[in-house]
Amino acid sequence: VLFLVFKVGLPMVLQPKSPKKQSAPGRVPPKASAKKKAKKKKDNGPLKAPPPVEEEDIYQEPVKRIVRPENQLVLTDEELKEEITRVLTGDDTNIPRNISKYNYKEKCYKPDPPGQSDNMAVHFVLVGSALHVDSKEYIQQKEREEKKREEEEEAKKKNEQGGDNTETSEYGESSQSSQTPDTGDKNKNQFDYSDRAAQTFNNPSRNRGVSTEPPPVTQYTASVSQWQIYDSYVADYQILQMEHVHDNNTDKKKISFGAITTILEDDGNKEKDAMHSANMANALKIMERLANQNAEDEIFQDFKYWEDASDQFRECEGSLLPLWRFSTERTKRKQVTALCWNPRYSDLFAVGYGSYDFMRQGSGMICCFSLKNTSFPEYIFSTESGVMCLDFHPQHPSLLAVGCYDGSVMVYNVCNGSKKPIYSSSIKTGKHTDPVWQLHWQEEDFAKELNFYSISSDGRVANWSMSKNELKMEPVMQLKLVNTNKDEPEETSLNSLAGGCCFDFNTKQEHLFIVGTEEGNIHECSKAYSGQYLETYDGHHMAVYAVKWNPFHERIFISCSADWTVKLWDHNLKYPIMSLDLGNAVGDVCWSPYSSTVFAAVTSDGKAHIFDLTENKHEPLCEQKVVKRARLTHASFNSKDFILIVGDDRGGANALKLSPNLRKLHLPTDENGEIIPDADLNKVQHDKMEKLLSALDAKPPPV
Repeated sequence: VLFLVFKVGLPMVLQPKSPKKQSAPGRVPPKASAKKKAKKKKDNGPLKAPPPVEEEDIYQEPVKRIVRPENQLVLTDEELKEEITRVLTGDDTNIPRNISKYNYKEKCYKPDPPGQSDNMAVHFVLVGSALHVDSKEYIQQKEREEKKREEEEEAKKKNEQGGDNTETSEYGESSQSSQTPDTGDKNKNQFDYSDRAAQTFNNPSRNRGVSTEPPPVTQYTASVSQWQIYDSYVADYQILQMEHVHDNNTDKKKISFGAITTILEDDGNKEKDAMHSANMANALKIMERLANQNAEDEIFQDFKYWEDASDQFRECEGSLLPLWRFSTERTKRKQVTALCWNPRYSDLFAVGYGSYDFMRQGSGMICCFSLKNTSFPEYIFSTESGVMCLDFHPQHPSLLAVGCYDGSVMVYNVCNGSKKPIYSSSIKTGKHTDPVWQLHWQEEDFAKELNFYSISSDGRVANWSMSKNELKMEPVMQLKLVNTNKDEPEETSLNSLAGGCCFDFNTKQEHLFIVGTEEGNIHECSKAYSGQYLETYDGHHMAVYAVKWNPFHERIFISCSADWTVKLWDHNLKYPIMSLDLGNAVGDVCWSPYSSTVFAAVTSDGKAHIFDLTENKHEPLCEQKVVKRARLTHASFNSKDFILIVGDDRGGANALKLSPNLRKLHLPTDENGEIIPDADLNKVQHDKMEKLLSALDAKPPPV
C-alpha cells in the first residue's frame, strides 16, 4: 500500500519504503545483537532458502515524508492564498542618508539627501574612438592615411621599375642596378617574424627592514584658564598683523653682496606707520569707548537696568527717560532731516543733516553714531548738498543710500574707510530735478543687481540699479495730480504732476506701495501698474510728511501731516478708520517693532507722543517735552532695545527710553493667567490689530 501525503509550503524528502516495520521518524533502527541471532537460528533450525521474489515486487516507489522546520510559521489557507506585492527599487542601501551640509545662503546646517546619480553603479566603461565626419580631427586623420597610402604606392612602383631594369650578363652576373637591395617585405613570415628581440633577467626582489628607537617622550601638565588661552591667541594674532603692516608700509633698502642680502629699515617710517596703523586706530577706539562709558556710567546703568516704578500705580500712562543727546560742533546749525537704524548692528544709527528752509541751503553731512560711544560719531561723511533721506541695505548693512536736496542720490560704503561715495548719480545717468524726500532699498534678488527706489517732489518715483561703474535710473511712475475740487477745470490737473513727499512698501506684498503728496492725497500704487493709481485716499488738507505700513498687519497703514493730524487707514477703505489731532504740525510717525498697536509721533512744538491703541484709542499714553525752543523733525524705534531716537532742528538726536507701560506686548494667557510659552508673536500682534479693527466703528466723513 502506498501513502501519498501533500502539504502546501512544506519541503518533501523521498525515502524508499521498506517491507519491514517502520521505525520512528528521524531515527535509524539498531542492529540485532549476535546473541539474539544465534538464539533465533537454534529455534528455527537450519536456515532455509529465501522464497523466490517476483519481478513485480522488485521495484518499490519511494515514500514521501514531511520534514517541518521548528521555526516555520503555521499559516492558514487564507493566509497562504494572500498575495504580497514586493517593490524593487534601485536605491543603494550602503549610501548614507543622514549627511548634513552647511548652507551659506541660510547660514545653517541642512540635510543633504542622496541624488539620482548617487545610486548609479557603473559596471563597464569603454572609451570610444569614433570621430565625426565633418570634424577637424577626422579630416587630418584622413589626410595622413592618404599621404601614407601614396608613399607606399610610390615605393612599390620604384621597386617594380628597379626589377625590370636589371640586365644579366653572359656569365650570369647582373648589372649594378640589380645589386640594389629589395626593400619589400614579400619574403617575410607574417606570423612569427620579429624585427628585433631581446631577453632580460628579472631582478629578484628583496625585502629590507629597519628598526628604529622611538623618540623620547616627556610628559607636561599645566592648568590654564580661558583668559590665558585667549591672551596667547591674541598675542600671536597681533604679531602676525604687525608683521603684515611692517612688510607693506616700511621702506626697505636692499644691498646685495653675492648671496648675502642685508635689509636696512628706516626707523622714522617705522614709528610713523605704527602710530597711524589700523591696529592703533582700533585700540584707540576701544579706549575711547571705555573712557566714555566710565564717565557716563550712571546713564549706561539706567539704559540697561532702570525701570520707572511709578508705572505700577498708574494705568494708561507712561514716561520717556532722556538718556543721551548726539550732536557735534559742525552740526549745531543744521537740521536733522533723516534717521535710520542699522539692520544688523542694533547700537549703530545714521543721522542726516540738511535744511528744510529753501533760503538757507548749504552743504550736508552724515554722522553714524553708536550707543557704545555717545561723545563722537563713528563715521562722518560730507555732501555738497543737504541730506534729505537715508536708508541702510537690509542684507548688506555697510551700504548706505543717501538722497540730497539737489535731486542727486549716492551710495556710501561705511566700512571701506573712504569719505567719497562708491556710486553717485549725475545728469548723464539720470537725476531728480527736485529734492529727494525718501529712499527705500529692495530685498536682494540674486538674478538682479542691487537696487533701491526714490521719490521726489518733481512728481516721479524712480528705481536706481547699481551696475559696475554707475547708478542707472529707471522711472517707475509719474504722480499725476488728482483734481478733488469739482469747480476747478480738468486741464490744470492733467498738465501738472503731484509733488511726492514720502512713500513706503508693503512688508507682505512687495509690489504694493503707498505715496504721500504735497497736496494731502495718499495714493496706493503698484510696480506692475505704473500708469495709474490703484486707489486714492483724500484724508489730509496739507502736505503728508510720512506714511508707514504696519509691520504686523498687511492692510493697515498710518499717515501724518502738517494739518496737525495722525490718521489710521485700511487700504480697503477710502476713508480713515481713526483720526487723532495733536495740536501742532506732525513731523514724523513710526510704528514700534514689538507691538502692532503702538506708534510714536513728533510735533513741531518739541513734544513726543506715544500711543497704544489697545490701552487708549483717543489719547496718548505719553506726551512729553523733549527739547526747548526747537521742533522735532523725525523719530525712529530701535529694533532690539526699547529706545526711541528723535531728531530736532538744532542738529541733535535725542535717545529716550520707554517705560514699562509704553511697551506692553499683551501676550496670550491660559485659564490660570500664565503666559502661554512658544506663542507666535507675529500672529498674536496680527490678532490684536484685528480685534482693534472689529471694535472700531469707522464711518465715512461727511461730504
